[in-house]
Amino acid sequence: MHNETSSCPRLEEILPGLRIVPVETAALEAAQQHLDQLTKPRGSLGRLEELARRLAAMRPEVRPLSVSPAMMLTVAGDHGVTAQGISPCPQIVTRQMVANFCQGGAGVNVLSRTSGMDLRVVDAGCAGGPYAPHPQLVDLRLGDGTADMSRGPAMPRETCLEGLRRGVRLVRELAEQGYVCFATGEMGIGNSTAAAAINCALLGFVPEQAVGPGAGADSAMIAHKAEVVRQALAVNGLDPAAHAQADPLAVLAAVGGFEIVLMAGIMLGAASCRLPVLVDGFICSAAYAAAERICPTLADYAILAHASAEPGHVPAVSRLVAGGPLLQLDMRLGEGTGAAVAYHLLRCAAAIYNDMATFASARVSSEGALS
Repeated sequence: MHNETSSCPRLEEILPGLRIVPVETAALEAAQQHLDQLTKPRGSLGRLEELARRLAAMRPEVRPLSVSPAMMLTVAGDHGVTAQGISPCPQIVTRQMVANFCQGGAGVNVLSRTSGMDLRVVDAGCAGGPYAPHPQLVDLRLGDGTADMSRGPAMPRETCLEGLRRGVRLVRELAEQGYVCFATGEMGIGNSTAAAAINCALLGFVPEQAVGPGAGADSAMIAHKAEVVRQALAVNGLDPAAHAQADPLAVLAAVGGFEIVLMAGIMLGAASCRLPVLVDGFICSAAYAAAERICPTLADYAILAHASAEPGHVPAVSRLVAGGPLLQLDMRLGEGTGAAVAYHLLRCAAAIYNDMATFASARVSSEGALS
């Protein structure tokens, strides 16, 4: 837990007055004491207990503990770097998949429904102009896709800041409607290239360590992606060797995507409301890397859902959090699919905390059961 009381000055640049309050050590200890009184050996439910403790401590004044209703936010945007031939899929697939999301036919739709999450599709900036209005669609467009990051910044810094603001405001509006848990997912042809560049700039990887097949690139295309990432870093003055000093806002503007920026804002917004946010796979964790650099206290509220099969994901998250993702299912679809599956674990953790009997209430002897 990040229990420091220092502020995160970059939050003020996003929105004046934006704050993320650290989870209190006393709240974590109180939650642990409750868990230790339940009819089981201490720690015998493993990471479910860890989840329950964290969730209970985020808002200790709210009982019973609840992670429902929950909202999956699948954010879509296009990338100018696709002009460099870094994906086997044409850019139009982004737009086609947004239509599929709205029709309820994609993997994230099925898994969100199964897990009990509501879903909205957020257009952060898909090529081809605005979509027709749809009940499932939220229009937060920052443009008609980013510029080609291999030739200069993907977006101006002010556009990046506006995307972060829109993500924060979206979550706050949904929290006012009663949502108490959020998850991020994404769609955007080319966004694994942008995520790899972010990981290089913020976590110190070289391009060959950070890139992978994405939507199905072969070995030759992966090597080409690495060169494009190297060019993007160089043209934007980003040196992986100096990652510890990198400005996350500058990195997002230089090599990010509209959907990545909005997801970072969503994560910061959830934390500002003291609500949990599930982070999906490779691209979402790059957004998290930037958001956590903006305000490290975000780590108190973010939960990494799963270990993506994208090769650069596990090394990246190992530099971000202790404990690692909740699941390892060799998934690499994106969209929020891993987070939708992991959400069920949050529901289980809350149910354990709320519904299990204590030794006293069940009249079960705790002697010999506490270790």
